[in-house]
Amino acid sequence: MVCAPCSRLAALALRLGKRLLWVLLVFWGITLISFAVIHLAPGSPTDMQTTMNPLAGADARERLEKLYGLDQPLHVQYGQWVSRLVRLDFGMSMSGDMRPVWDKIAERLPLTVGMNLASMFLTLAIAVPIGIASAHWQGRWFDRLSTVFVFVGFAMPGFWLALLLMMLFGIHLGWLPISGLTSLDYHSLSTTGKILDITKHLAMPLFIYTFGSLAGMSRFMRSSMLEVLRQDYILTAKAKGLSAKVVVFKHALRNALLPVITILGLSIPGLIGGSVIIESIFALPGLGQLFYGAVMARDYPLIMGNLVLGAILTLAGNLLADLCYGLADPRIRANSEER
Repeated sequence: MVCAPCSRLAALALRLGKRLLWVLLVFWGITLISFAVIHLAPGSPTDMQTTMNPLAGADARERLEKLYGLDQPLHVQYGQWVSRLVRLDFGMSMSGDMRPVWDKIAERLPLTVGMNLASMFLTLAIAVPIGIASAHWQGRWFDRLSTVFVFVGFAMPGFWLALLLMMLFGIHLGWLPISGLTSLDYHSLSTTGKILDITKHLAMPLFIYTFGSLAGMSRFMRSSMLEVLRQDYILTAKAKGLSAKVVVFKHALRNALLPVITILGLSIPGLIGGSVIIESIFALPGLGQLFYGAVMARDYPLIMGNLVLGAILTLAGNLLADLCYGLADPRIRANSEER
């Protein structure tokens, strides 16, 4: 007979193997579709480099296509790209600098990921208490005030709010800088001065990130908490004489967090795409601005590098959401172990 721990380990290994195979298949499908779609778009890197150059003729364009491998069939180009990707080589950028794609991504990655993670933390720290309080005091003044706040947040475009903040705090009051990551005298500042300088430059973009997702997240939390508070086990807990604090935070909060975890898992892929507008407005050297420039220049390797990173974030977000489900609700973890 096989011991119980060994059988559980074997079942766990089988589930992990199936999950890994599924992740690889989904990842392959994402890269295949993305590679085909970006090549269907009008224009090419050679057009961008030769159209504005009166000395570049058809021969120069053909040499560039041969240099970049664009003269080969699309399936051959995809096969070569996949073979490089297996070796963790994203290729060389087709822009003028011809730098490795990963080097250009690595330069921009800390800023974009750091800002989005900070925004996600602030959103959770503010939206979850607002949603809980709105559900607990349903129909009262706080719930009504938060509802107005939510509608304003939904209706206000991020780029419009960014321009208003730039005019108010950057131009009229002069409290905060309106573009860039650092000031001109950044290198002459002390360590504390450098930190304050970066903080001032990132204050408005971080507020835009947080405000844009705060309204929706708090609304999701409110509706989820209201649904949980109507469950029979919550009514039983109240009938036993438990305090409202115990009922809400010990019995209801875990189940109410499940939809919020789903939203968080789905928001992780937006770390790149959602940064394009804000980083362009505030001239921040992040991945969003890099991705936008790559699309405009038809820099295929750089575009694919960003899309691969987005695919990895998508799959990682789904996996993280699954793990957090088990942490938030022990019943899900128990059912998973039984299977």
